[in-house]
Amino acid sequence: MAIHRVLTPADYRRTPWKNGGGRTTEIAVGPPDAGLADFAWRVSVADVEQDGAFSVFPGVARTLVLLAGDGMRLTGVGEPLEVHAPFEPVTFAGDAPVTCALTNGPVRDFNLMVRRDVHRGDVIIVRERAEALGFAGVYVCYAARGTCECLIANHPPIALAEEHSLLVECDQARAQAGMQVSPVSANAIAVVAVIGLA
Repeated sequence: MAIHRVLTPADYRRTPWKNGGGRTTEIAVGPPDAGLADFAWRVSVADVEQDGAFSVFPGVARTLVLLAGDGMRLTGVGEPLEVHAPFEPVTFAGDAPVTCALTNGPVRDFNLMVRRDVHRGDVIIVRERAEALGFAGVYVCYAARGTCECLIANHPPIALAEEHSLLVECDQARAQAGMQVSPVSANAIAVVAVIGLA
């Protein structure tokens, strides 16, 4: 069985970064209403307006996707990470003291964070054609550009307008569940966080 909810930008929670260096827009978090110190997983969009340090999250795996802007360079995670291509996921450990240097002005990025001892997480980019996603405990589909459509078992199609999201939480015991995401409008792109048990 899957429980789903369409989220509009009015449903998102805007909070300061953990280190106070910027602001983040939280789309969804597990468990509900968890804070930055006690979430199991968290999906958000951040506006990075200046160079500086990222917040440190011990025990957390992070995946970042550039949504807008010319990109940035992340140092402190071994080899520097060049984040310049939009809609290409980049992963790194939240334990590291990462510093960001903007390439040419502010950027906006999509973030998935999961506690490594509880969950595993992937970010799937859906564009041009429909994508069938295998079973997971939680899906968060964010319509980053244009309109997309989501199909889940025993429900009519769910259309998402730009910057709206679909949160789907599945019964972990029912491995036959899944979801399909399809771009609807021209040049539509959906960013989907797929979260399962570790």
